Amino acid sequence: MTDIRPFKGIRPSKERAASIAALPYDVYSREEAREITEKNPNSFLKIDRPETQFPVDIDMYSQPVYDKAAQILDSMINDGSFIQDETPCYYVYALTMQQHTQTGIVGCASIDDYVNNVIRKHENTRADKEQDRIRHVDTLSAQTGPIFLTYRPNLNIKSILKEVCALPALYDFVSDDSIRHQIWRIEEKTLLEKISQIFSSMKQVYIADGHHRAASAVKVGLTRRNAHSDYTGTEEFNYFLSVLFPSDELRIFDYNRVVTDLNGYTFGQLLDMIKDRFDVTEIGNEAYHPQKKGEFGLYGNGTWYRLEAKPCLYSDNPVETLDVSVLQNFILCPLLNIQNPKTDSRIRFIGGIRGLEALRQEADKTGGVAFSMYPTSMDELLAVADAGLLMPPKSTWFEPKLRSGLFIHQIER
Repeated sequence: MTDIRPFKGIRPSKERAASIAALPYDVYSREEAREITEKNPNSFLKIDRPETQFPVDIDMYSQPVYDKAAQILDSMINDGSFIQDETPCYYVYALTMQQHTQTGIVGCASIDDYVNNVIRKHENTRADKEQDRIRHVDTLSAQTGPIFLTYRPNLNIKSILKEVCALPALYDFVSDDSIRHQIWRIEEKTLLEKISQIFSSMKQVYIADGHHRAASAVKVGLTRRNAHSDYTGTEEFNYFLSVLFPSDELRIFDYNRVVTDLNGYTFGQLLDMIKDRFDVTEIGNEAYHPQKKGEFGLYGNGTWYRLEAKPCLYSDNPVETLDVSVLQNFILCPLLNIQNPKTDSRIRFIGGIRGLEALRQEADKTGGVAFSMYPTSMDELLAVADAGLLMPPKSTWFEPKLRSGLFIHQIER
């Protein structure tokens, strides 16, 4: 049983929604975030990355920085940039990238479901990244970045979404990266109850993206419980802001790898060792994008190759059978000495959205090698989460990215 419920959303005024909406806080470097907020003073990044409002030498994790975020949010509520719905609502959020649309329901998920693994995870989190968002949520008493959740397709929800999306949208705009964002509000009580009941029939939902934001929101909620010994479980701090999409509408892009040296080998020596476990075909100058699971592109010494993993490299273990695991276990670790891809400065990860030319350029610049990947599938992600296991770092790259600033969940007044 999954506990999802509506909430009184704080959201932008219709006129300012497009200028306020911002990509997630963690996709920008410090310099990029500052540049965005200087170009667009309305950008929600000034709340999600409040160090942009200080001199460049400010400690971005100092308390005055988080206090500034709270001050800006209060100011934008007071001047009408943000408004709050008077009754709990669900919202429908559709993102269209090129010809592909994914449509989700915005609501609040239960921290108890997170703790009890009804909300399933597939990534570890880092304490330092958690701490930043813990302080942000705690200082604002609000969750500003939605957690990207997914569920197995449900015909009843699909039918509801079809009806809602036939109505005029609350917001409808195209962002700078050519993504169309459409939002509808659901406030009719019978429909709200029906949606909650449908979710309650699901045994589990899954975090697709946003593991750190989820962990941070849950820890703030648990702390608030400790501060309120008479809590009932219905208070807003017991829930966290989420957008739930059906798994069959989500797109995972390839997450490619570049290693900046050859671990002391010549490229020819490395290629010969790879041939022990992979069938190798020379492609030439044209960048190679794998066409199926078990295929990899290899670029080095000015030439692209297709690698096909031999069947003996795969097992029934849902983690070990991932292509990112096969690459790590049979090339990156034993041949290139990448023992821990999380911490090794010799490996770089490049999202497929940037194209394969970025791999070639990075490998040529460093004298290393690049690997293009076949994207991890949603079925693989769900299988790992269902098994209670964790995916290797940088296994998935989701596009399009959810915007922050379109929905805010206040956890306590």
